[in-house]
Amino acid sequence: MNKNKKWNEIKTNDSWSIFKIMGEFVEGYETLSSIGPCISFFGSARIKPDNKYYKLAEEIAGEIANRGYGVITGGGPGAMEAANKGASKNKGKSVGLCIDLPYEEPNKFIDKDKLLKFNYFFVRKVMFIRYSQGIVVMPGGFGTLDEVFEAATLIQTKEVEKFPIILVGSEYWRGVVDWMKETMLLENKHVSKEDLELFQIADTKKEVASILEEFHNNYEFSPNF
Repeated sequence: MNKNKKWNEIKTNDSWSIFKIMGEFVEGYETLSSIGPCISFFGSARIKPDNKYYKLAEEIAGEIANRGYGVITGGGPGAMEAANKGASKNKGKSVGLCIDLPYEEPNKFIDKDKLLKFNYFFVRKVMFIRYSQGIVVMPGGFGTLDEVFEAATLIQTKEVEKFPIILVGSEYWRGVVDWMKETMLLENKHVSKEDLELFQIADTKKEVASILEEFHNNYEFSPNF
């Protein structure tokens, strides 16, 4: 195939994809804007039901649901499934923002009217942050880190309103936080002390609930951006 012809086809496809992207934003905004205050859960899809962090995510989500928050997850298995399960079992709003991946299906604990499917990661991440009044982060991999640090960057740069980022599992996250403090802050001064105060570590559902309640006693609920 002629290289110029192939390049022109790519440019045309890129232009038409704008409408697909717009459609995902519209559907997301219309669905999520009516749900009310929510907490987003991030974490690995690889966590199994017999893992202590699966059980802890379920407990935390149940406690959050009991306190009137909706729960938003990526809609997949692992930590996401656990959080949706905890919300559903406690009669809370259970939201799944699913991404179209060949190896990841929506879990069965998402409310049928609150299951959204996305083709674009960046649209999905906007939904996570815009409609969340806090983020609970279970142990996870690259995707979890991507979501956490994008949220932190948006708060740091004041592109969104401040909200708590709660890292669950001190044994898992303490090394990351220590590295940020010692290497990023003290040695290189690439962040400020205030930036690191965005992150709080918790090990129990009671600690997570306490952090959320303390924060929201001082701030009003509102969409971000």
